[in-house]
Amino acid sequence: MRIDQPNSIRFLCACFCLLAIMGQSASAQDEAIRVPNFWDPKAVHDRPSTIPDKIQFLATDGYPPFVFRDPQGRLTGFNVDLARALCQELGSSCALRIKDFDVLLPALDEDEGDAIISGLSRNLASTRRLNFTEDYMKLPARFIVAADKAATFDEQKLDGVKISVETGTRYEAFANRFWPMAEIVSLETETAAREAIISGEADAHFGDGLGLSFWLPSQAADGCCKFAGGPWLEPGYFDEGLAIATRSDDPERAAALTYALRQLHQKGIFRELYLRYFPQSFY
Repeated sequence: MRIDQPNSIRFLCACFCLLAIMGQSASAQDEAIRVPNFWDPKAVHDRPSTIPDKIQFLATDGYPPFVFRDPQGRLTGFNVDLARALCQELGSSCALRIKDFDVLLPALDEDEGDAIISGLSRNLASTRRLNFTEDYMKLPARFIVAADKAATFDEQKLDGVKISVETGTRYEAFANRFWPMAEIVSLETETAAREAIISGEADAHFGDGLGLSFWLPSQAADGCCKFAGGPWLEPGYFDEGLAIATRSDDPERAAALTYALRQLHQKGIFRELYLRYFPQSFY
């Protein structure tokens, strides 16, 4: 699984670069913003006895805001800074090698790197042999509605509500299964499904929370809409998240990275990175 769908890459890159130019930063964020935390704050985890001396990460660029090139051509992104923070937490030397997505697994098998941080799915036949860290981020579904209706929208009362979705997606499948009393408006593209709110063709749009977090403040949305309700993370539909993969014969590295991810959450470092790269939370 790629982090983003190919037809949204250019849009996300443009939106992210524009927001960066406008000076969005962690210090400028609303203090009430919801930052995801999938770790038990009361759990105590001992530092693993085996810590790798080095970690060579493998990733694919061109997927903002995770891994991409800034206007000066420098490699940047959430996953880039996260990898650096993980190595600092473990005291390991760190490097990041860019590969095409299709050759990430062969590169890992051939020892060109130690860990893939590039949105691999756990559920593919080709990746089930790998060790994965615990998820460091989920990618929820969200509702958006017209800005003046966000305060009154009730996601538990959808009878007769017109909900736009993109045809052929898990969002459409979920909506058809669980909201039979709603009027599901299936449109051919993600753009059309979002713009159905602007045109009045739909009362609400149900789709990718991450992509919507960059669309809402964009010029294309023109302030039309807001998130409504909470994040949807239902098993079998929206529960698969982002994790780091290591070789099957390297469980110690995956365990060390999971420990470091927990530590970054507890120390507030993950929050800082999240606010830096996601100017509007999708939670």
